[in-house]
Amino acid sequence: MERSMEDVYALLRRLGVGANYKGFFPTADAVWLCVQSEDNLTLVTKRLYPEIARKYKTSWGAAERNIRTVAEVVWERNPVLLSKLAGFSLAQRPSATQFLDILTASLLRGSS
Repeated sequence: MERSMEDVYALLRRLGVGANYKGFFPTADAVWLCVQSEDNLTLVTKRLYPEIARKYKTSWGAAERNIRTVAEVVWERNPVLLSKLAGFSLAQRPSATQFLDILTASLLRGSS
């Protein structure tokens, strides 16, 4: 199944995060880059966060923080759906990287 950026936006909205959050678009872009190349999940601090930071003219730390904030919002609003997407019960909020992995895997397997 061919995925698009619209699928990423729709998934984030289903999880309870809208475009009114500062981290919505950086998170969506990060997920999209990971869907295009899962290698980005193993190179988050060396490749992924710096690429997002360049696009949004910020630091890689701020890019990571925006993604982490989105993960926190999702954890507060829809932990059941997030656990379903993960494929197992989450005992605590996932890290930013784990969050990106869950969303990427969900989109790649078509279960989003």
